[in-house]
Amino acid sequence: MVDTAAHDRILILDFGSQVTQLIARRVREGGVYSEIWPYDRADTAALAGFAPRGIILSGGPASVTGSATPRAPDAVFAAGVPVLGICYGQQTMCHQLGGRVEGDDHREFGRAEVSVTADARLFGADWPVGGRQTVWMSHGDRVVALPDGFRTIAVSDGAPFAAIADEARGFYGVQFHPEVAHTPGGRALLQRFTHEICGCRGDWTMAQFRSEAVAAIRRQVGGDRVILGLSGGVDSAVAAVLLHEAIGAQLTCIFVDHGLLRDGEAAQVVDLFRGHYNIPLVHIDATDRFLDLLAGVDDPETKRKRIGATFIEVFDGEAAKIGGVRFLAQGTLYPDVIESVSVVGGPSVTIKSHHNVGGLPERMNLALVEPLRELFKDEVRALGRELGLPDDMIGRHPFPGPGLAIRIPGEVTADKLAILRKADRIYLEELRTAGLYDEIWQAFAVLLPVRTVGVMGDSRSYDYVCALRAVTSTDGMTADFYPLPHDLLGRIATRIVNQVAGINRVVYDVTAKPPGTIEWE
Repeated sequence: MVDTAAHDRILILDFGSQVTQLIARRVREGGVYSEIWPYDRADTAALAGFAPRGIILSGGPASVTGSATPRAPDAVFAAGVPVLGICYGQQTMCHQLGGRVEGDDHREFGRAEVSVTADARLFGADWPVGGRQTVWMSHGDRVVALPDGFRTIAVSDGAPFAAIADEARGFYGVQFHPEVAHTPGGRALLQRFTHEICGCRGDWTMAQFRSEAVAAIRRQVGGDRVILGLSGGVDSAVAAVLLHEAIGAQLTCIFVDHGLLRDGEAAQVVDLFRGHYNIPLVHIDATDRFLDLLAGVDDPETKRKRIGATFIEVFDGEAAKIGGVRFLAQGTLYPDVIESVSVVGGPSVTIKSHHNVGGLPERMNLALVEPLRELFKDEVRALGRELGLPDDMIGRHPFPGPGLAIRIPGEVTADKLAILRKADRIYLEELRTAGLYDEIWQAFAVLLPVRTVGVMGDSRSYDYVCALRAVTSTDGMTADFYPLPHDLLGRIATRIVNQVAGINRVVYDVTAKPPGTIEWE
C-alpha cells in the first residue's frame, strides 16, 4: 500500500532465526523502516531496486562449517552499504570474506558477559572500553580467525571475537543477539548502526504512515466501494478507522457475530463503530447457526474448520446483498506476509489451523485492500492511538478467530459459553484492578470438560473446573507463564467460585510455549 521508497530503509536477510522479526521491530522502534527477505533473495538487481541504507544478516540454526548451509549473496558485500552480521550472520560474513569459523566444545547459550576491548562506531558511551556488558548468546560455532581489514572490539569467555569491525567498509559483526530484551544495551547498539553508521534519518512514524496510507488507499480505491470483516479485534478495528478516514461512506463493515465472543463484546463493537465513528456497519447475529454446527463436535480442528467455513458463508451472503463492491479490506499484518525460509528443509508440522479466517478473496473475486500489511502488531497499536481509538480497544489482548469455542475443550453449548463468559470477565476485571493487564501478553479463562466434587455451604457440588492462563511474549511464537501473585490468584478463584454457577474449582496453567501452545486448542 504505502510507498516505502520515500523512507530510509534497512534490509534484514533471514537465515532462519526464531527472532529475526525482533531485529526488524527494534530497527523500526528507532524510526527506520525495515524489511525481512529470505537470505538468497538479495541478488544485485533486487538490492539495487530496494536501495537499502544498510543490511543486517540474522542469526540461524545452521553451521557455517557445513558445505550446504546458507550463505549471503556476494552482492551484499559489494553493495557499498554498511553490513551488520548477528550470530550466524557474523559467522557467514567472516567465512565468506576470508576468515575462519570452527565448531567448539565451549558453547554459549543464554546470558553471558562481553568485555569491550576497543573503540568502535558501533559502540557508544554506554559501551566504554574496559567495560562489561550483559548479552544473550546462542551459538555453538565461533569465529577463530578474522578476514583482512577486521579487528576485535569485544570478547567473551566463549567467543574471542564476540564483536568485530571493519570500519573502512562499514562491516560489523556480533556473536550475541542485540535484538532480544536479554541484551539490555542491544537496542542502542542497533540504533547506532542504523542512524550513525548507515545515516538513516529516523522518519518512519505512525503519524507519517497515517497520511501516506490515506493517500495510498484513495489512489487504489478511487470511487469504488469496499467491505471489511470487522471482528472487534485490534487489527480490523484500526483498519476500519483508517479506511473510513480515507474513503468515508464508500466503506461498509460487516460484523458476523458468531456468538463466541467475550462478555459484552458484540455490543461494544456496534456502539463504537456504528455509534461513535458513524461507520456503515452490517451486524449479523448468527449465534444459533454457529451453535447448531458445533453441536456434538469435540475435535478442535473440526471446530475451527466448521467455524471458518460458516463464517465465509455468512459473510459472503451479506456482502452479496450490498452490491457494487469491488474491494475487500483485510487487517493483514507484516508478519503474515513475510516470506519464510526453511534452512534445514522439509515440511513444517501443522500444530493447529491458524486462528484467522481465510478463503474470502478467492471465493468473492474481489481485489484486496490491505492498509496494514507493512506494519507489526506494536505499530498497529501505535497507529490506533494516532487515529484516536480508545485505549481499552488498542490494548486488548489477542483473541482467536474461533473465539471461546477453542477455550471450551469438548462440545460447545450455550450453557458452557455463559459460564465461561462470566468467569473470563471476572478474571480480566481483577487483572485490570491489580494493574497487571497491560504487563501480560494474553490472559483468559478456559472451561475444562472435567467435573469435580466440591462443598458449597452444607451442600455437595459437582461442577466444572476453570483453568486460568496468563502469558508473557513478544510475538506469540514463544511464551512463558506470567507469575501471578498467589493472593491475587486466591481472590480471582474465590470470586469465580462464588459468583459463577457451574464452577467449583479453579487452577492456573504454568506451561510455557513450547512445549504447550498459548491457547488450549
